[in-house]
Amino acid sequence: MQRIRHQTVPVFTVLSLLPGGACWGPDATATDTRPNIVFILLDDVRADDFQRPFIDPPNIDRVAAEGAVFTDFFTTAPLCSPSRAGFLAGQYPHVNGIIDNGERNETSHRLVTWRRLLHDSGYRTAFFGKWHMGHEDDSPRPGFDRGVRFLGQGDYFDPEMNVDGEILQEAGYITDILTRQAVEFIQEAPDSQPFVVFLAHKAVHPEVHPNRVRTFPPATGDEDLYAGASIARAPSVGPLADGKHALGRGMDFHDPRSPPGGTPDEVILNRLRMLSAVDRGVGEVLAALEDRGKLDRTVVVITSDQGFFYGEHGLAQERRLAYDPSIRIPLLLRYPTLARPGTSIEALAINLDVAPTMLELGHAPALVRTEGRSLVPTLAGDTVPHWRQAFLIEYYSDSVFARIRNMGYKALRTDRYKYIRYTELVGVDELYDLAQDPEEIHNLLANGAPFAPVSELDAQLDRILATGATSSP
Repeated sequence: MQRIRHQTVPVFTVLSLLPGGACWGPDATATDTRPNIVFILLDDVRADDFQRPFIDPPNIDRVAAEGAVFTDFFTTAPLCSPSRAGFLAGQYPHVNGIIDNGERNETSHRLVTWRRLLHDSGYRTAFFGKWHMGHEDDSPRPGFDRGVRFLGQGDYFDPEMNVDGEILQEAGYITDILTRQAVEFIQEAPDSQPFVVFLAHKAVHPEVHPNRVRTFPPATGDEDLYAGASIARAPSVGPLADGKHALGRGMDFHDPRSPPGGTPDEVILNRLRMLSAVDRGVGEVLAALEDRGKLDRTVVVITSDQGFFYGEHGLAQERRLAYDPSIRIPLLLRYPTLARPGTSIEALAINLDVAPTMLELGHAPALVRTEGRSLVPTLAGDTVPHWRQAFLIEYYSDSVFARIRNMGYKALRTDRYKYIRYTELVGVDELYDLAQDPEEIHNLLANGAPFAPVSELDAQLDRILATGATSSP
């Protein structure tokens, strides 16, 4: 059963329910009272990045304080393209076909997404930023009235962008540019038609240079924020614990993504400095909505595609693996019609839940298939019977990071356990008791020792792979 706790401190999440009597559909008129949606998707932002004691993002905090937060929100695929497809289509990677960061142009054109269904039911829709499902194809995907995109990862300064089919080089910092485009769309939106703004920031993904050097450049003026601040380190940062046989292969601390002391403080601080521009942008979006008298009639969502390792388990500047620093992400939601201010929701929620939630809020047709569940009842404070007790995490190997080559896996996370079943390696599976070992340090399957819950977890994992079912029977 999901659990809901009300509190008054700022936290994270976003969604909403509609007043009755609305008119919707392609021919919707001035009587259309469905909510607008502003969906802000960040890149590689961990669930705890906003919680550092020395940072104060006032606008992000406002969204949290005036809305709700899911404290147990996760991605089912900790890699850019698969996670983004899950957010949009509400399906696991093995279902929708976006299994990695490769060229998935044709597949991404065929995705049936929540913003596409909302567009077809009368919403005016716009996309700004990083698509990342087909790096060499910046052509419009179905269901957008407005599109501002960049190829691949784009550039932080003076980026080249595809603006409604015209290739332009915009001067400035990419976070500010995307925010400005989104604000202009809100300012010009007709009162008679609800809208969707999908704002997919590049922040805080690293800037990858031709020589593979990765940097995290803050906006001009933010370079010295938090000078002298130190980063608290998790107990899992340090020497790799015994029992992680798959991860221990080929350990090379000369690799910048496996530094012996974890990600340097200055790198983490630069990532947090980059969030300052995001926060200012959130403030500009909220102000534009207020100026139009639309703020309280708009669902405002802030989340991220996946997390990031800061040295946990010997991993740095990386995601991909099934440990919580990579899969646990923020979800902030402001919509006073439904979500009471200061609400904290502990239901086990995943990125696949976003699509059915948005479609319910917009009274649009449901997806033919989704492994997600609408979060509307949890936001309304309802008791939801047979809520999800476990979910699947998927990763298909690629060759980007030599240390985790051939480490494809299917994993299961429950409230109590994390079970990782590797698909290409034998005898190296992992099991963690999260109640006793929340840092996932001690593999209970080390040295081939049997452990009682494994057969049950195996069966749960196989059932999800076969049916997509993630709730109690």
